[in-house]
Amino acid sequence: MGTGRKAINFAAKTAIPGCARHSPNKFGSALACTGIATATRAKRPKDNETMNKFFNIKKTAGVSTIYMYGDIGYEVASGQIAAELAACAEASERIDIRINSNGGDVFSGIAIYNAIRQSKADIRLYVDGVAASMASVIALCGRPVEMSQYARLMLHSVSGGCYGNKQEMARCIAEIESLEDSLGEMYAKRMGIGKEEVKARYFDGTDHWLTAQEALQMGLIDGIYDAEPVAEGSTPEDIYKTFNNRLHAEPQKANDMTIEELKKQAQFKDCKSEEDVVARAQHFANLADEAKTLATENTELKAKLKVFEDKAAAEAEAERKALLDAAEQDGRINAESRATFENILKGNLDEGKKVLAALTPKRKVMNDLHVQPGASEGPWEQRMKQIREARAKRQFM
Repeated sequence: MGTGRKAINFAAKTAIPGCARHSPNKFGSALACTGIATATRAKRPKDNETMNKFFNIKKTAGVSTIYMYGDIGYEVASGQIAAELAACAEASERIDIRINSNGGDVFSGIAIYNAIRQSKADIRLYVDGVAASMASVIALCGRPVEMSQYARLMLHSVSGGCYGNKQEMARCIAEIESLEDSLGEMYAKRMGIGKEEVKARYFDGTDHWLTAQEALQMGLIDGIYDAEPVAEGSTPEDIYKTFNNRLHAEPQKANDMTIEELKKQAQFKDCKSEEDVVARAQHFANLADEAKTLATENTELKAKLKVFEDKAAAEAEAERKALLDAAEQDGRINAESRATFENILKGNLDEGKKVLAALTPKRKVMNDLHVQPGASEGPWEQRMKQIREARAKRQFM
């Protein structure tokens, strides 16, 4: 008697090179190996194993971006996505989710779908390269969802396999049919058509690849956005690889660490679970962002302060010059002593003013003798005239 173990996938059907399609394992399960052809991997972690990347978030001002690049249930694990959604919702006003996936495990995909739908965050979803099979279902819950003009969406039947007697196989088929019923209902709500019509059209054993324009016309997406171009005539496999390579080439991916590597760091040694590590890493990331923001604000404030300082220095220079010019003009100082009094004013303006005010002008008489503009006689002539007039009066008397 077989154990009835089964594997149910929802992914593009092109076989991965070198992978046996129906090799029974020691539990008696026949695991269907599906997905667009990619380079073979030595091992891919399941949802409950340590992920290759501990963090898949890029944060900018007010927006956190989660990259769902890879197979669902493997590179894209439901537990990780749920944790990242929670962390992003606390740290950012908006969350962008970017997809490039061939699909994968149905139940992991449904868990991700529900996590996104239940989040109260402002979530916008973008299909960068490929959203095939289960990934196209996840794309349904974007608010809104947009596709790159070069991207592809794919709908098809659920695939899976099992090993056991006919009753166990019948139960496996019933489960696949039940899943198709649920997925058909998800598509139908988005497309505005009946569930049975969706199943008849797209769950017919054929892969239905859609361009962005076709997906928009069918109501599966809300808009199309420009992206970096891909080579003309690219296949879905080419598009998937192109966008994956672009992401891996981005600078912010260079310093990614595994959770096990993080746990060795002093700041994470007391973390009891992977969720604690992710939460603390997010906390440190937030602190780093805050530090960058403060550094920017500090630079801006320093620039504004310099403007005020330069203006104040110019005004102080002008005031010192006016005081020194006036003192030199009335003889309180001369050209030789000007530098000394200028240093006094620079050291303490108020004290310098008092020192200058205490000096006695040496050109008072010269000022008195100065003929005012428009006057016919100077002070000396006027005084001599007064004396002559007084003498004349005495003689007359």
